[in-house]
Amino acid sequence: MEENIIKYKEISKEELARISPLTLAYLGDTVYESYIREYLIRKNIFLKINDLHKLAIKYVNASAQSKAIKGIEGILTQEEENVFKRGRNHKKNTSAKNASVVDYRHSTGFEAVIGYLYLDGDDERLEYIIEESIDVIENI
Repeated sequence: MEENIIKYKEISKEELARISPLTLAYLGDTVYESYIREYLIRKNIFLKINDLHKLAIKYVNASAQSKAIKGIEGILTQEEENVFKRGRNHKKNTSAKNASVVDYRHSTGFEAVIGYLYLDGDDERLEYIIEESIDVIENI
């Protein structure tokens, strides 16, 4: 019996550079939240789901992500900084319910970087950026 393995198309750097920053942020949002959920479960293994959710909000809201990207800007590569700026500056028709416009734009840029690194397949760099972001948020 054959294994059913989903095979994703590899994305070249040129293709990756052409992906809309909002598409990268869309993916980055879910990737980041998944990392945060796993981090919190491993750290607080016996908490109830509702309590885990309340903890997760501390990390995944626009204000926290804005502070995180500001705290890690110095470690971004030029390529990552360009993705961040594209995400931050991209015009969109929505806004966060509980965040300033500036925080929302910065968090979109942050999520775009996460989505970019995920699609690029650079798991080591992705995990490093997320770990550094967690450190920034926990020391706010």
